[in-house]
This record gives sequence, C-alpha cells and structure tokens, in this order.
Amino acid sequence: MGDLTRLLRPRSIAVMGAGWAANVIAQCDRMGFSGEVWPVHPARAEIGGRPCFPSLADLPAAPDATFLGINRHATVETVAALAGLDAGGAVCFASGWREAGEDGLQAALVEAAGPMPVLGPNCYGFINYLDGALLWPDQHGGQRVETGVAILSQSSNIAINLTMQARGLPIAYVACLGNAAQVGLSDLALAMLDDPRVTALGLYIEGVGDAPGFAAMAERARAAGKPIIALKSGKTPSAQDAAASHTAALAGEGAASGAFLRQCGVAEVASLDALLETLKIVHVHGGLSGTRFCSVSSSGGEAGLVADLAPRHGLRFEPPAPATAARLSATLGPLVRVANPLDYHTFIWGDVARTIDVFATMLGDYDAGLFIIDPPRPDRCDPASFQPALDAIEAAQAATGLPAFPVASLPENFDEPRAIAMLGRGVVPLMGLDTALAALSAACLPPVRPGWRPWPVRSGAEPRLLDEAAAKARLSAAGVAAPRGITAPSLAALDPGGAGLAPPFALKGLGLAHKTEVGAVRLGVTDPAREADMPGVTGYLLEEMVTGGVAEMLLGLRRDPVYGATLTLGVGGVTAELLADTVTLVCPVTAEDIAAALRGLRLWPLLDGWRGGPRADTVAAGAVALALQDMMESDPNIAEIEINPLILCSKGAVAADAFIREET
Repeated sequence: MGDLTRLLRPRSIAVMGAGWAANVIAQCDRMGFSGEVWPVHPARAEIGGRPCFPSLADLPAAPDATFLGINRHATVETVAALAGLDAGGAVCFASGWREAGEDGLQAALVEAAGPMPVLGPNCYGFINYLDGALLWPDQHGGQRVETGVAILSQSSNIAINLTMQARGLPIAYVACLGNAAQVGLSDLALAMLDDPRVTALGLYIEGVGDAPGFAAMAERARAAGKPIIALKSGKTPSAQDAAASHTAALAGEGAASGAFLRQCGVAEVASLDALLETLKIVHVHGGLSGTRFCSVSSSGGEAGLVADLAPRHGLRFEPPAPATAARLSATLGPLVRVANPLDYHTFIWGDVARTIDVFATMLGDYDAGLFIIDPPRPDRCDPASFQPALDAIEAAQAATGLPAFPVASLPENFDEPRAIAMLGRGVVPLMGLDTALAALSAACLPPVRPGWRPWPVRSGAEPRLLDEAAAKARLSAAGVAAPRGITAPSLAALDPGGAGLAPPFALKGLGLAHKTEVGAVRLGVTDPAREADMPGVTGYLLEEMVTGGVAEMLLGLRRDPVYGATLTLGVGGVTAELLADTVTLVCPVTAEDIAAALRGLRLWPLLDGWRGGPRADTVAAGAVALALQDMMESDPNIAEIEINPLILCSKGAVAADAFIREET
C-alpha cells in the first residue's frame, strides 16, 4: 500500500455516482475546498453544479482522491482503472462485501487497487477540516480549523455523531475504516498523525486487528508528542470459554483490550463524552504531568459532588500545604474553611483581584485545578456577573503556568462560542462534572515500556487438558514449587506411607478442570483408603497440605486471539470469580509490571501485612508468573496455564492446584 498523503490531503477530487456524488460536492463547497472537484458520469451533463466528465480517461489529470458512490461490481473495475492512472487513492462507499459473505469480491478489490490506497469498502470516507477536503456523502457538524485532533471511528454513525459535538473541540480529521480491506486502523491513524497540524488522536474501536502494528503506531504517536485516547466497544466478556477456567472467565475481551491499550500508552475512556473532553485536554496540554488536583467552587454542594465522584475515577484531592492554607484563610476570612475541594463561598464574588489571588494560590499547590462554574444560559439570562470568575481562572493559569480547567457541572451550561474562545486562548473548559473527572483521570497518560510489542497471535488445534499431576510435573520442571504427592488409579492404590508423605493430605480427583465445584477436592484427609470414591474422575492425586500460607492467589496465562497472550493475577483461590479482584496484563511482562499490577488490587493491603499481619511473598508470586510466561513462550503448544490457588507464604509460593491446556 502506498502513501496516504495524496488521498487525505488532496488538491483534486473525483466523484463518481449520482446522489452520493452530489452530496460530496456539496460538502466540499460548503467547507470552501480550494482544489479541483471533478464529477465523472457517462450519461449526465452536470452534478452538483459542475460539468461531468464522461470517464476517468477524460479527466485533466489523475485525481488525488476519488469517492466511489457506485455499485460494488463497478467499484472493483473503477479501482483498477484509477490504479492504472496513478491516482492517489479512493473511498469505496458501497456495501455488500465481506460483511455480506462476499470474501472473493473484497479480495478482488484489494488486488485491483495494488499499491493505491483504498478506504473501505463499506466506508463513509473522511473529512479533512484543515483543508476543507471532504470525501463524505452526508451531513456533519464540523467547521474549518487550523489545528486540531484527528478522530478515527470503526462506526460511521459514531463518526457522524462526534462531528455534531458542541463542546468547542477543534477537529482536524474525521475518518472511517469500513471493512478495512487494505488500509487498516494503524495505517490510517499514522497517516493522520503525520500531519503536523494534528495534535492528538481519538479512536472509537470495535476491534484492533493487528495488535503489534497498533503498538508500533502508538509508539510513533508518543514520540511525536501526540496522545491517543480510545473508546473500545464490544467489551462484554464472552461466556463460551468461561467453563474452561477461572482465567478465561476473568480475562475476557474487556480486561484484555484494556490491558493492551494501557500497555501501549493509550488512555482508555468509557463514554463518548469522556472521549471528547479528554481530547480537549490533550489538544491543549498534552498528557497531564501529575495527578495532584485541586477543586475550587463557590458552593458546598459542588465541593461535595466533587468529593463524592472522585473515587470512581481514581482521583484524590489532598489538602493544601499549611502555608497555602494560611494565605487562603487570610484572604477568604474566618467563615471559610480551607480544604480541598475548596468552597470559597461568594464573599469575593466580583472582586477580580482577590479572586485571582485565591485561584492562583490554590492552583499553585497542585498539578492542575478544577474550577466549578456554570455560567447562566445566554439566551435567557445575563452571564456578565460570571465573567470576573472566568477571567480569574484564566489569570490563575497564566500566573502559575499550570492547567486551570473551568468545569460546568452540567454539560449544557457552557455554550459553544464561549468554549471555542477559551480553547483558542489555551484554557480548556470541561462540560459535565462527572465527565470532567473521567477526562482528567484519562489525561494522566499511562506509563509505557519503550519498544513493547505483544506476542504474535497463534492459532492451533483444540487444546486438551492435562491432569493436575501432569501439569504440576511440568511446573516443577520450570522451577515452580508444588506440594509433594503421589497418584494412583484408585483410592486403595494410594500409599502415602510408602512415599514418605505425612498427613494431613489434600485428596483430589484427576481429569476435571473444576474439581471443587463437583466435590472432587477433600482437605484434611488422614487415610485415603477410608475415603469414598469420586465419580467421574480418571484417578487420584494425594498431596501433603501446604502449611504457613498467608494468602491465596489466582495466576493464569492464556493465548489470546487478538493480543497474543494474557496474564491474569488476582486474589481469591476458589472465590476468585466472586471477588473479581484481578488484573490482566498482555505478554510479555516484566517483574516490575507484575509488582505494579499487584499493588493495584483492591485487596493488596491483605498481601502487604494488613493491620500488622504477615506479609505475603509477592516477589515469589511474580517469579512464578514469569516462569509461566517463559513456559508459554518456549512451548507454542501450551494454550493455557492456571494456578489456583497459588498459596503465598511469608517466604515462597506453592502451586496448590494447577492445570495446563495444550494443543496436540
């Protein structure tokens, strides 16, 4: 595939079709496109007020970009003709390709294009608001800009909706992928990011496709100082693998995709509102440099809302330093309790000098600040009395050099012209309190390990389950500790004395993935010969029970059809799914990655000596995880490894239960 520059930044546009072509011409005219627009139609004299050329061969030059609003079979022929003319690229609008079961037709389209870039098929196209060039057959809500963010969506409707935003966000490009037969997500993203007028990238993702390619694209974006913000849809975990293991149930699509984006340095948001608001922040400030925020408002109600909403976004509002608090108290008077969030009341309302002093003093103690302010609607009210406070926010940012964010508690309480004007001056108004907190959290971009790439995807045969004894033998060979034990086909054949094992024992049935749920695990056994048979098992495993345990963990690795392989860590043992206190990472990982992930668990304090209790050896847990990663990397036949529970002692970790699924 060739360079996308001519396609995305064209000086000449050809349009083919009738009604759809007329729409494209109308949108180019509306945006003031200064290049040539050439309608091509064999039977019409004009389209959209422009004279038609009867064929591509009659054009004065090879077009930089062509919109194909024609049927799918004619699309293949026309793409071949455009490639022969050395055209810059095409948008293929028609549907009825792979999404309709026509894989062969889509393959023929790619072959016809050769190296010429093709967006789609089944694609709405793109909008270039920088140059006013639109290969877009519908309405949109944007306007020309000099710089702005690029938005790439795998849903055309979502793309249209995002153009209708009235939040002041300057949008440089909007682009859709359609079926992505040739130009993929990473290719199109890189082409837009390569435009120096683009400041950041927003993604609406349904599927990543090429995970290593995406990681490489994200690394290039970071190197260019252009943050990526993503909204990933389709994260509801599939239940089809849940019966196989706890790991499969816990490391579903949502956990895996979230881990992948985070490890690529991409900030993930959960809503379209948060996507837009975060893009506003990174457009002006890039990623925020710290996580210490202050909140300033003239109402106790607003301060209380900030305090209540902050935890769900992982934000904390620490109190100001004593010297800062003293200065604020001197300015605000004895009736104001200095805190963070700060309710400064209205004693200084309208006093510009004192308001600037309070705002700048508070902001200077933190990395960034929220200033809650809801100007009255200008169509029915007079917002003039709010202007001094708005001016003070801008002055505080200028005085401290720190980001100051005017935040409207309701999104509609900040009108678009005001938002555009403030953004033009480098101050970012945020719409909606909860969304603003989500955006601020996302704008603290995740740290990244340079050069990280996920493992390649493997596809193999249906895996078979190794029984626990065989799995533990493999783990022991990899250096993972397991209890001493023996196996036998029947209870009567188990001879713990002859093997030198000491009670109490754990007795387990072999051949089952979930033994506890079917009563195939018995603890505290002293004499296996006195136990009743376990129906449905293929044999028995008798082990010495682990003593000195401090905590139980789940640890599992599994191949992933998109991201290569995932590692899931969590607290719980048999209650792992109930607690759902887990974290998923995408392989490869390091000991530092694992240690940071464990510290992010809700129950981390229990592992770290809660209330004077013993500390679990989490370093040993990390070593086990790395050993399993090495096993999976060196043996491509391993599809899944799970240890549940991994019993952590004050020193060391023991795999009390384990299984391996491998392809044969």
